[in-house]
Amino acid sequence: MQIYLPIAEMSVNAFLLLGLGGFVGVLSGLFGVGGGFLLTPLLFFIGIPPAIAVGTQSTQIVASSVSGLMAHLRRRTVDLKMGTVLFLAGLAGAVPGVALFSWLQRVGQVDLVVQLCYVVFLAAVGGLMFVESLTAIRRARRSGPVARSGQRRDWVHKLPFKMRFRVSGLYISVIPPVIVGFVVGVLSAIMGVGGGFIMVPAMIYILHMPTKVVVGTSLFQILIVAAFTAILHATTNYTVDIVLAVLLLVGGVIGAQIGAGLGARLNAEQLRILMAVLVLAVCAKLALDLVLRPADVYSIGVAG
Repeated sequence: MQIYLPIAEMSVNAFLLLGLGGFVGVLSGLFGVGGGFLLTPLLFFIGIPPAIAVGTQSTQIVASSVSGLMAHLRRRTVDLKMGTVLFLAGLAGAVPGVALFSWLQRVGQVDLVVQLCYVVFLAAVGGLMFVESLTAIRRARRSGPVARSGQRRDWVHKLPFKMRFRVSGLYISVIPPVIVGFVVGVLSAIMGVGGGFIMVPAMIYILHMPTKVVVGTSLFQILIVAAFTAILHATTNYTVDIVLAVLLLVGGVIGAQIGAGLGARLNAEQLRILMAVLVLAVCAKLALDLVLRPADVYSIGVAG
């Protein structure tokens, strides 16, 4: 069933968009990521203009994050204090991010810059995730799973302005969470992502939060920042297609509940490897699209 997207000015199969939204919703519930780092490139592949994909994607992230967050709140695995610090810093980062996006749109380079950012970040995140997951599986096979401690003493504990986060069992400087949140806010605005694919590793390996708290806290932060970014894009760049957004929202809400249920049953290391392979595959497709000769070399328009 074809449906017309008024802002994107094109027709797309509605069931295809529902399926993409549902797929990313499942990832949101499984891994605590908004899913924009995969859905936005997938929208590129079906012909949605990058500027529209980035602006509209923020609304889908809101829906899938709300759905996944509700499941984690019921389990009491959300550190609201840490999430508040992260999302306040994220809001501060979203403002200059949207301003930069607007400037790139004015100079006509937004499509190229967004795609290049995706190639770089997906390659880095997918590669690191794949290597880390393989290492964890090998270690578990040799000596059994090793519990990660949230009480490690390193540079995070030596910085000033310490704050106690009781749910996470941490007493650390507020500076690292602020930096992480700010960077994620900028990326959310420029790339149309929630930032979970950076937030989750940062919370585990930099802040040393317990894994069981990371996913829910990440979704809480993503929800606020993505909603703020969507409003900014809608009011400043006019790149939010409401029809596209609704279809992605419906699929995302359903998928997130399925993902949250699966996450409690499946092996974490094997899931991360599968996700890493998927991320690297999307990265390779984007990189090929940037270097291969396009099917339509010229675009013909009528002046005046």
